[in-house]
Amino acid sequence: MASDKKQGPIRYGMVGGGQGAFIGGVHRIAARMDGEFVLVAGALSSNPERAKASAEELGLDPERSYASYAEMAKAEAGRPDGIEAVSIVTPNNHHFPAAKAFLEAGIHVICDKPLATTLAEAKKLAALVEKTGKLFVLTHNYTAYPMVRQAHEMVARGMLGDIRLVQVEYPQDWLTEDVSASGNKQASWRSDPKQAGAGGATGDIGTHAYNLARFVTGLELDSLAADLDAFVPGRLLDDNLNVLLRFKAKGKAPAAKGMLWASQVAPGHENGLKLRVYGSKGGLEWVQADPNYLWHTPFGEPKRLLTRGGAGALASANRLTRIPAGHPEGYLEGFANIYREAAAAIRASRNGRKPPKGVLFPTVEDGVEGMAFIEACVKSSKRNGAWTKL
Repeated sequence: MASDKKQGPIRYGMVGGGQGAFIGGVHRIAARMDGEFVLVAGALSSNPERAKASAEELGLDPERSYASYAEMAKAEAGRPDGIEAVSIVTPNNHHFPAAKAFLEAGIHVICDKPLATTLAEAKKLAALVEKTGKLFVLTHNYTAYPMVRQAHEMVARGMLGDIRLVQVEYPQDWLTEDVSASGNKQASWRSDPKQAGAGGATGDIGTHAYNLARFVTGLELDSLAADLDAFVPGRLLDDNLNVLLRFKAKGKAPAAKGMLWASQVAPGHENGLKLRVYGSKGGLEWVQADPNYLWHTPFGEPKRLLTRGGAGALASANRLTRIPAGHPEGYLEGFANIYREAAAAIRASRNGRKPPKGVLFPTVEDGVEGMAFIEACVKSSKRNGAWTKL
């Protein structure tokens, strides 16, 4: 294989994502959707037999199937055809040490959220990203839906006026019962503080809701008051959270207020992510289950439906639109858009350039903020919902 990293697909490896995993397969589909990446190496499981079997299924060279991420980082950094980027799709407790190993080896990192298990770890990663100059992409995939980019630009253009109210919710029902007791792997690690960190639903989906609200509005959070519950008996981490939000004031406008609800014990909800934003000139509403639609209501005027690729779609939304209007795009394409944005940045980095104008993806700083949100929620809830600064 040629050693010239300035040409051809971006060689990447994966940590985690072996047999029995969910999110690893999603990342692999997203990475290959545009032909920008090729998977050439992996440390796919902490179980050696499962790692080997997973590598065989994916057609990896046995010599590039590794027993650990540490071995993989060292070996790949020393190869002339080594990986340029790594995708980390493990339980949360491996995000920090794996990302650290690859950053120190001079390899770009694409990591699932949340960034780490503690705010202290997150800050260390941010410092390491700055020191190494490597790219760090956090896969908050909902920020790459075209109509979310549309909402982001509409707010930035002042089309809603001064933002006053933000309401975001993310209910699911899959943890209504103790499914971890029956051996559900995805539930087990998410309910284990040693693997998931201090937040259960807060870290798993609450960070998605919070990141979406921040991305669309551009507001910076000042403080929050959180009420976290673990409704299922014996569960060690929260499965439901209600959070009041106070944002920092922008200019002369009054500070915006918000509410965030996330739950994994809400029967009837599969993946109910919804965002509503209200300003002095109008409001927006976006629902993940119908991601190609964005409702815009200018104050005093009829409600308007904006569609992906349709009339009124802005350039920032259209650059992430893959197929004609009226055809559904969603979850996988959102992930693929993150990978496509990452590819543009990595290709620019190959030649010592900055990413092209318009390229946008969640960074390590977004990850630090997500961890600050988790820790503030846990702290506030332990103090009976006391207002807590981030």
